[in-house]
Amino acid sequence: MPDYQDGFLIINKTKQRKVGYADMANSFISRFMGLMLKGGIERGLVLKIPEGRGRRGSGIHMFFMRIPLDVLFLDEGKVVVDKVHLKPWQMYNPREPARFVVELEKGASSGTEIGDKLDFTCELA
Repeated sequence: MPDYQDGFLIINKTKQRKVGYADMANSFISRFMGLMLKGGIERGLVLKIPEGRGRRGSGIHMFFMRIPLDVLFLDEGKVVVDKVHLKPWQMYNPREPARFVVELEKGASSGTEIGDKLDFTCELA
């Protein structure tokens, strides 16, 4: 299985609008590395969190990041349970357990709110 599956569209089904494009991180290493050391991003990244991780197990870090990110935390049904803007070197645990973490360029999630349902199609989601 490849580390990344690339190029799918994320749609806010609640608001009927495009959120952006992303790749899916498919392995422990790709989830751990995320967007570290990137000077800019063309597409966001969706991290699929293993089942049963809980709130703290679905947290993220911004170590070695060069750019701030908008981060959405989604439950199993792809409903936004938390939303945050993070700067480099921060750590964050979501308010609720998340099954997916969506990392986007700063400002990309401005129209998305907690409770919105997102959709993205890839074979691993």
